[in-house]
Amino acid sequence: MRTTVAALVGAALLTGATACSGETPAAPAVKPVAETEVAGPAASGDQPKGITYDVKRIPLGAKLSTGSSVAGGRTTVELKVSGLQPDTKYGSHVHTKPCGAKPADSGPHYQNEKDPVTPSVDPKYANAQNEIWLDFTTDAQGAATATATVNWEFRKGEANAVIIHATHSSTEHGKAGTAGDRLACLTAQF
Repeated sequence: MRTTVAALVGAALLTGATACSGETPAAPAVKPVAETEVAGPAASGDQPKGITYDVKRIPLGAKLSTGSSVAGGRTTVELKVSGLQPDTKYGSHVHTKPCGAKPADSGPHYQNEKDPVTPSVDPKYANAQNEIWLDFTTDAQGAATATATVNWEFRKGEANAVIIHATHSSTEHGKAGTAGDRLACLTAQF
């Protein structure tokens, strides 16, 4: 989802004003594209926008929201969660397909430069500059916010969900980008 023309003009004006003062320009405000309480997968037909595949780690009714903004060829994505386990590490990435009844239905991670090998575990492709990594650790109430900014824009129609994984993302060769089981999915077209 793109920011509105007014927001882009405002961001351009802000950038111009801060450039003169020598300060780093502020990132444009992230506009929510999806917000929902998670449910279990539907037995058939249309799936909920937010799905939990592990009710212990992502309980029914936990809330997930995401949004994005684009300015100057840079994309910022934000993920907000609440109702998860307290003080717990999770991994999270943007994936290519919408959520489905099975965790694998959301496809692989979205990559700006696609790895010719699947699954992608080569750090040349599976990294926080070529993908959207939104790893987070929840607070004592089970809430967290994660933000990622990259120097590219999504290809239209190719980024359709955010997956929450069981662990923070690995950067190790042969395991790069892996983050354990897929615990929940939020359908969101970017």
